[in-house]
Amino acid sequence: MPEQLLSQFTRPAPRLLLESMPHDLGVYIPKVVSRPLKRGHGFKFAIFAGIHGDEEAGILAAHEIIRWASDKPDELGDYELHVFPVCNPTGRNMGTRQNQNGLDLNREFWSGSLEPEVLYLESELRRESYDGIIALHSDTDSEGCYGFVSGALLSEHLLKPALEAAAEHLPSNHAPLIDGFLAREGIIREGYLGILSAPPEQAVKPLEIVFETPGFAPLHQQVKATVAAVKTILAEYRLLQAYAPNI
Repeated sequence: MPEQLLSQFTRPAPRLLLESMPHDLGVYIPKVVSRPLKRGHGFKFAIFAGIHGDEEAGILAAHEIIRWASDKPDELGDYELHVFPVCNPTGRNMGTRQNQNGLDLNREFWSGSLEPEVLYLESELRRESYDGIIALHSDTDSEGCYGFVSGALLSEHLLKPALEAAAEHLPSNHAPLIDGFLAREGIIREGYLGILSAPPEQAVKPLEIVFETPGFAPLHQQVKATVAAVKTILAEYRLLQAYAPNI
């Protein structure tokens, strides 16, 4: 997949750069970086997809976001966007949630894991010190979209409008209990240990949102809902930073 597929986005847009996990670690994880119009300005966000290899909607949505950054850079504006479209390439190749070693990578972070995917992604999270982290997932046990929030207080303020935007394509899950956690209006304020997240030692906590689509919904609707949610999160974050930086 990697160079051939992503090159279609990098060739026409010099603001897009293709990076990747070092090949000596044995696994290829592509990373596409969209630079802001003015270097040194704006916000640095990361979008992670495919941490579970059988969740195709997030992977396809990540590619749509890369295409958007390539085709309409003015809309992205002051964001430096880092997109990791396939975080579990061996799991994707096998069509499994787990990686080639049979592990759920989204339970391995910040626990001393030696899995190469986790080591690479942890190093990127430490090195980049993101302002925002958005992880894309799908849940076959849910009949609607929902999300987990943590980190900065802004996270909850942004997930609500994101779910509203996604609702144009797929309904939200309004159950009081989702995935074993208490929820309100599709928002969960706790979560599993070991999920992909900012480094525990990061001084300024970033916005952190896990966005979930209903896994049995039509794939094209999941992709549209996810892209709408991500674009809304970015737009709302920019507004809140402009008008209420101390929230």
